[in-house]
Amino acid sequence: MGEVLGDVLGLAAGVAVSPLPIIAIIIVLATPRGRVNGLVFATGWMVGLSALGAVMLVIGGQGSADSHGQPADWVGALKIVLGVALVLLAVRLWRHRPADATQAKLPQWMAALDRFTPVKIFLLALLLSAGNLKNAPLTIAAAASISSSGLPVGEQIAALAVFVVVASVGLLTPLGVFLVMGERAKNMLGNWKEWAARHNIAVMAVLFFVFGLKLLGDGIGVVSS
Repeated sequence: MGEVLGDVLGLAAGVAVSPLPIIAIIIVLATPRGRVNGLVFATGWMVGLSALGAVMLVIGGQGSADSHGQPADWVGALKIVLGVALVLLAVRLWRHRPADATQAKLPQWMAALDRFTPVKIFLLALLLSAGNLKNAPLTIAAAASISSSGLPVGEQIAALAVFVVVASVGLLTPLGVFLVMGERAKNMLGNWKEWAARHNIAVMAVLFFVFGLKLLGDGIGVVSS
C-alpha cells in the first residue's frame, strides 16, 4: 500500500492547490451562516472527490495489475491521455493569462455566493471538485493507480480516503482557521483570497503543466515496462 500512496499523494497535492475553490470557500465563510455553509462546502468537495474516485475504482476493478505486480497497460494509456490534455490546457491558460495580475477577474457566479442556499453550495462544491478541469483528471489518475494495484478492496478504499483528505487540505485550512479564530480570521482570509484571485490563472497553468508532464511520464513508464 505504501507504494500506491507514494504514487497518489503527489496527485492529491495537485488537487489541494486549487485557487478558485479556495476563493469560493473563503467567500462562503464570509456569509451570515459562514460556519454552516463552510462545512457544507467542504463536505460537498470531499463527497465529489470520493464519488469520482469510487467510480474509477469500480471501473478499474480489483486485481488489474499484471503478473509482475505492475499497473495494467490501460492505466498507462489513460495517464498519457490525461497528461496530454493537461499540458494543452496549461499552454492555453498561460497564453490567455492577464498581462497585469491586478486586473484578474473572478467568475461572475462568485458574486452571488452570499445568496446561495446550503443545497446550492453543496452542489457547487461537487462541481468544483469532480468537475474541475484539473482536479477530475488528477483524481481519475489517482484512482486508476489504486484500482490497478492489486490491493484488497479495503486497502483500496483506505488509499482513496487518504487521497481525498490530502486533496482537501487546501479547503480545510481556511475552514479550520475560521472555525478556530472566528471573526478574527476575516482579514487573514481576505488576504489569501486576494492573492489567489490575482494569481489564479498563472498558478493553474503551472500546475496543469507540471502534473501533465508527471502523468505523461508515468503513463509512458507503465506502457513501456
